[in-house]
Amino acid sequence: MRRRPGIAGLQNAAATRDQFRLVGENVAKVRTDVMKEQLATFRSQLEEFARKHKSDIRKNPIFRQQFHEMCAKVGVDPLASNKGVWAELLGIGDFYYELGVQIVDICIATRSHNGGLIDLLDLRKLLCQKRKTILESLSEDDCLRAISKLKVLGSGFEVISVGRRKLVRSVPTELNKDHSGILGLAQAEGYVTVEQVEKEFSWSTGRAVDALETLLKEGLAMIDDGHRDGKRRYWFPCVTVSSDTTVAEAKS
Repeated sequence: MRRRPGIAGLQNAAATRDQFRLVGENVAKVRTDVMKEQLATFRSQLEEFARKHKSDIRKNPIFRQQFHEMCAKVGVDPLASNKGVWAELLGIGDFYYELGVQIVDICIATRSHNGGLIDLLDLRKLLCQKRKTILESLSEDDCLRAISKLKVLGSGFEVISVGRRKLVRSVPTELNKDHSGILGLAQAEGYVTVEQVEKEFSWSTGRAVDALETLLKEGLAMIDDGHRDGKRRYWFPCVTVSSDTTVAEAKS
């Protein structure tokens, strides 16, 4: 018959477990300290890298994006404040704040045409015209980072994906899957009809009309009743109007 462990055996087992726990905690602490030291070293090297390549970071959009990605890996956000070491090193905080102000100006100026939704590429073109620079000097990533800083203004500014396009929303309109689906469908010809929406999504007439009328009410659609077939067209300027047709309004 197997004997049960005595009190001394239980105490020894408990002591052994405590020793293993202490060893584990010490190993974890050493690893944490080493990681903190490595991170501090990397951040220091990152600052040195920024000083050395300051001009490239400010002038080259691809290089600037890669720099941001490198910063993110070590938990550094050069845009967290327009004051501090990164602002002094690069001045890129001011660059993005200025870009954000220009994005707001353009979105407001073109809102009467597009209802508060503008294609990201069109926005880039208008920004470059406003800044008197070539398109390649301002990347999509630059625009996205500037827009992300505009969220402090409220629920208005954000980027949504509709099909293959990215649209910048500057009005506090909540778009559900029905609305996004219609916007995606409208990219083919710039407009949709109730019948097209019903056929494409297998919706009832009521559902199609409700979604389209909501978009119309929010200023994202325009109606055209002047066709021989009698079918109402719902036009969506946000997926059809190019920057060439809105530049005059944006400049004004």
